[in-house]
Amino acid sequence: MLKVLLPGAALAGALFASTGFAAAERAVPLPAAKIDVPATTATQTAVFAGGCFWGMEAVFERVKGVKTVTAGYAGGSRATATYDQVSTERTGHAEAIRVTYDPRVVSYATLLRVYFSIAHDPTELNRQGPDSGPSYRSAIFPQDARQAAVARAYIAQLGAAKSFPKPIVTRIEQGGFFPAEDYHQRFYDRNPMHPYIVRWDKSKVAAFKAGFPALAR
Repeated sequence: MLKVLLPGAALAGALFASTGFAAAERAVPLPAAKIDVPATTATQTAVFAGGCFWGMEAVFERVKGVKTVTAGYAGGSRATATYDQVSTERTGHAEAIRVTYDPRVVSYATLLRVYFSIAHDPTELNRQGPDSGPSYRSAIFPQDARQAAVARAYIAQLGAAKSFPKPIVTRIEQGGFFPAEDYHQRFYDRNPMHPYIVRWDKSKVAAFKAGFPALAR
């Protein structure tokens, strides 16, 4: 979302005048990953960063097998994990989501495929759509060594296949995840007519459903 909020009509006008990848109406066709994290009977967790967490959360909430999605901050310290501080672009945090999922229904590599295909643009460096700054960076925060290996391998696979017209800039990072303020949670569903949601995220959710019909719910 825009860090500097404009009043009423000015905000709507600024957002609808903007252009960018997030307004795309189709998912990027990507191959399935060659390696994956083995399925277990226990719920697993994934953490992804890729621009404003409102749209990221909205996409992953609609993936079959996903149990919960939490908007938050990753990459910095607990003490600076607040929206006002992260907005200064000096905390090291990225806006991120924590996804808990049933690996018997959806695998980690499948979540990565959604992440790279439609949840964000992995070729944008420190920005997504109208938002710029390191808190909007493309980054994966593996929760264990197996996730890290699968993420690195998939990035290499997509790079070798030249799946995108520009290099992938997604970083593999370490760091804790800290939930964002309550008003950021399920923002898409609770604010369907918010100008930012209408301009940038509704088409993203529609593109996910169209590009992954067997995976969407």
